[in-house]
Amino acid sequence: MPSKRRLRWAVLPVGIATAAVLAGCTPTELNGYLPGFTEDGVATTNRTEMVSGLWVNSWIVLLVVGIVTWGLMGWAAIVYRRRRGQSGLPVQLRYNMPIEIFYTVIPLILVIGFFAFTARDQTILETQYEDPDVEITAIAKQWAWDFQYTADNDADTVWTMGVQAQTDEQGNVLNELPTLVLPVDQEVKITLQSRDVIHSFWIIDFLYKKDMYIGKDNYWSFTPTREGEYAGKCAELCGEYHSMMLFNVNVVSEAEYESYLASLEAAGQTGDITDEYDRLQNLPGTGASEDGEQ
Repeated sequence: MPSKRRLRWAVLPVGIATAAVLAGCTPTELNGYLPGFTEDGVATTNRTEMVSGLWVNSWIVLLVVGIVTWGLMGWAAIVYRRRRGQSGLPVQLRYNMPIEIFYTVIPLILVIGFFAFTARDQTILETQYEDPDVEITAIAKQWAWDFQYTADNDADTVWTMGVQAQTDEQGNVLNELPTLVLPVDQEVKITLQSRDVIHSFWIIDFLYKKDMYIGKDNYWSFTPTREGEYAGKCAELCGEYHSMMLFNVNVVSEAEYESYLASLEAAGQTGDITDEYDRLQNLPGTGASEDGEQ
């Protein structure tokens, strides 16, 4: 039986090697090669690092569990194999209470741990800003996006309406995609709506997505922390041209953001468009059409 001192001396090199490997990791590697981080570790939003941490730490725990499980399986296969000259089955072992407690309690602890950390982070991610700096409504439709920049009154509310992406044979987008413009370092609350079927609002580099349902608003609050251009798309199969339901995201300075809103107002793109082309208007009992037909 090796002494505790020998075990400590055996563990020490492993600890030093692990620390050296982690110290040499880039921010990209430390964040599990997920998008949303620059080479010096600057995240796209105030929530991105939290999502990354939950993802990477979960994989580390699962990898350790996998290594231990595979190791025990290999050890059991070798130690309890049938030896040369033996016939029939090896000695069968049953009712090893310590082992049974081990493989019952450890998975239970893991499940509770994963649930606790996920619930903690999800509660923070789903907490909405009560008084955000910017309120935007993102409206999904087959198969494009409309964005409304909401003000206190409809006269100051501005919007853009997008069209479906058109691509060539190589998949290159040929037309201008709808663009969501966000101010950097400002609290943003996005109301998510659908005009028709279930969609999902996904900005890839922000590491988060939210489903969108017709007749039921969803919400997402965050603060963009890095200027740049990012890609967005629908993450829920929504029909024939689901893959063409793309949009761009531009995170800009506050001055550029205000200038963009002014350009939409100058173009006459003002007012509330959330009910435009909404298929719920076609449901029975929602009112008569212009010619009086129900």
